[in-house]
Amino acid sequence: MHVICRIFLVLFPVLVGCATESVITDPLADQTLTFIHLNDTYRVDAVEEGKRGGFSRVATLVRELKAQGRDVRILHGGDFLYPSLESQLWNGEQMVEAMNFLDDLAPMYVVPGNHEFDPRSADEVMQRIRESRFEWLGDNFHLATGDKDIDDRLRSAFTFKFGERKIGIFALTVDANDGGNARDYTPFEEGYVEHAERVIQQFEAEGADLVFGLTHLYLSDDIVLAKLREHHPKFQFIAGGHEHEPEFVQGDTKNAMIMKGASNARTIWQIDVQFVNGVPDVRSRQIAVDESIEPDDEYQVIATKWRSKLLELVPFLPSRIGDAAESFDGREVAIRSGDTNWGMFIADQMRTAFGTPIADFALVNGGTLRIDDFIAEDITFEDIGRTFGFSSYLRYMTMDGRDFREMIEAGYRGLGPSKGYFPQISGFRVCVDRDRPDGERIVQMQIPVDGAWQDIDPGKAYKVIAPDFIYRGGDGYDFSKARDVSRPGSELKYLVLDAVIRAQADGQKVGADLDAPGSRFALLHAGADTCF
Repeated sequence: MHVICRIFLVLFPVLVGCATESVITDPLADQTLTFIHLNDTYRVDAVEEGKRGGFSRVATLVRELKAQGRDVRILHGGDFLYPSLESQLWNGEQMVEAMNFLDDLAPMYVVPGNHEFDPRSADEVMQRIRESRFEWLGDNFHLATGDKDIDDRLRSAFTFKFGERKIGIFALTVDANDGGNARDYTPFEEGYVEHAERVIQQFEAEGADLVFGLTHLYLSDDIVLAKLREHHPKFQFIAGGHEHEPEFVQGDTKNAMIMKGASNARTIWQIDVQFVNGVPDVRSRQIAVDESIEPDDEYQVIATKWRSKLLELVPFLPSRIGDAAESFDGREVAIRSGDTNWGMFIADQMRTAFGTPIADFALVNGGTLRIDDFIAEDITFEDIGRTFGFSSYLRYMTMDGRDFREMIEAGYRGLGPSKGYFPQISGFRVCVDRDRPDGERIVQMQIPVDGAWQDIDPGKAYKVIAPDFIYRGGDGYDFSKARDVSRPGSELKYLVLDAVIRAQADGQKVGADLDAPGSRFALLHAGADTCF
């Protein structure tokens, strides 16, 4: 059963509590091993106009927990070096300094995400590993940079001691078959379950008292891994990443518990472990990282330093380039789950990318749009820069209606909402039933014709624009049936920047003529046959 944790749950043998308040005092704190788990962090500062998330508030929580006498460790489920506005300038140097600060407070264990290996060359990754003081863990790949000292920094079958107890962590990263990066300097071996079980068996032979997974995988893969608990009872939970919103899957005697936080530490997990007669008792709860948690003054020095460096290099970033007709929603929780006005505005610009006549359809994967924030009133250069954490060139092509519908099914697959492959769309609307099997979830796909809506014509040729990344198979899309495909061109961030500036020059507010959110993508309600 897939459950997003919102209520207090009591499980056997694992106890799980879900809460939004910060630290809770435990009379047995000095006998408690406490993990703070976060994942998919791209900023050294907070998001949502400084009101949510951020390492500074995480540091405050860690200090409070340690003050209670707990043995605190920090877990990170991957994706931190890339992509972001800052990583385009410093290749993650700022993130390593921030994470080193946390590691100085409490030992940090990190599994690399797919974005750690965005660079085709190993040079920048090697430099970040040299600078880092936290532990890099990985069991389904190894580093092959040619520098033994760097390669040996990736630890496999990692264990640490909590008093006399031995704790084992297996660590898995999404491979190229599931959308990870294929790089010569990170050879992967297939088989998540096989690698996890091999390491678990090694831990058992070594007498480990507790085993858990630290992963950067899709939730569906974590759920399969969790089944290993039936034959390996010391395996208690998985702390994961890759999804960008909180996930919780209930554990029992046959399945390990699964927890994932929200991107940029907007929601994190506290996992407490106590040993009762030698048996681990695991309790966990969500923590909403918001204005109720004071920033850490010492950490803020780091955040201020990098903000100053950014503005020294790009002093015009805060400059206004346009006015928003209403607040644009670029939060990942929204843009990876449904249509938003910011996603729709961007997709609409794509249809004009190759001149006239404009394309019939356009789509962009939500993972391309990285701002994870609102854009209210003033639109600035920084809003554009943070939206596009990496280059996104476009392709123009022709697809028959049936092939287009089959291709875009990839955007609605998998378990639950908030996926990087979810598409923001223009030129059509779609009704989806998430209870159907993958590849069969589209109930309706309609296009506007003469002021009305009609079903897409399966045999008609349509002009389509999509990012080169997904055209080449990224995020699980298959464009193999496309024809008359252009070369990559018209980078998306400059297209959006141009649209905002043109609107400003014309005295128009951006987004005034947009559809209402919810008009292009709809989920089928229970008992209904259609959405529209």
